[in-house]
Amino acid sequence: MTRHVRPQARFASTSAPAPVDQAQGLRQMFVSRVLRFIPVVANGRSGCGGLVLERLCAAYAGFGLNTLVVDASDQARAPSELVAFDLGEGIETLSTQVSYMAARGLPLRHADARGSCASLLPALADASPRSDVVLVHASASEIVRLFGQPARGIPLRPLVFTNDMAEGLTDAYAAVKILSQRGGWMSYDLLMCAPLESAQAEPVAQRLARCADDFLGVAQRSAHQLDPQQAPTAEPDPHFMEMAAALLHGALPLSLGDSAFEHLTSPGSALPARVASAHN
Repeated sequence: MTRHVRPQARFASTSAPAPVDQAQGLRQMFVSRVLRFIPVVANGRSGCGGLVLERLCAAYAGFGLNTLVVDASDQARAPSELVAFDLGEGIETLSTQVSYMAARGLPLRHADARGSCASLLPALADASPRSDVVLVHASASEIVRLFGQPARGIPLRPLVFTNDMAEGLTDAYAAVKILSQRGGWMSYDLLMCAPLESAQAEPVAQRLARCADDFLGVAQRSAHQLDPQQAPTAEPDPHFMEMAAALLHGALPLSLGDSAFEHLTSPGSALPARVASAHN
């Protein structure tokens, strides 16, 4: 997960601030006891879940942050049997800044009597105390079970993605419907995975926005195009970096438990360098 984003976006609507200042501001959001969880809604028929997760990891690495990908989509592997005893045993280190956890079916193992799977999130925080960002890739129904209704005062930003084909659009709309009707999530951000020369990419994004608004009353806050054919060495797209930063500002912050904090401060385990922030 090391590729960057092509410096073009066909329908990104805002300009980005200077990357250095943006990265510095984001790093100030993080302290050693807080992780931020971002819901990424799976779209199995789009075939671009890996692309989306890869680009987000690259963006956050560019901000100097460590990312854990928790992949609970239907296409992911089942977690290690050892996670029943220690979630940390299911986490694989992919690079100095990216870790991965195969987690298909894991949320439902944490379902309570009300059907909520929210207890999994603090458990993940404690299992990966050196992470700054946790990308939770799961179906819309599992996202609702994990994150619940948007907390008052926290502008949670679910990320929906699709390709420029009819089946991807159908799954994306179904996901937005579940988010709104079951979880009360009335806005989302969109990533469109399609070559830059695609004539269908922008119309598909606009159609999804129109249907979400007309039939569900849901707002599509921003849309950005990712080119699966881009070169791995392409410079980061400032518009995509701005969307990634906005997702962080709308992420769910969770504090580490005492056991995780004690692990970070134990002999031989240095605390990651963070700048304390008044926002936390």
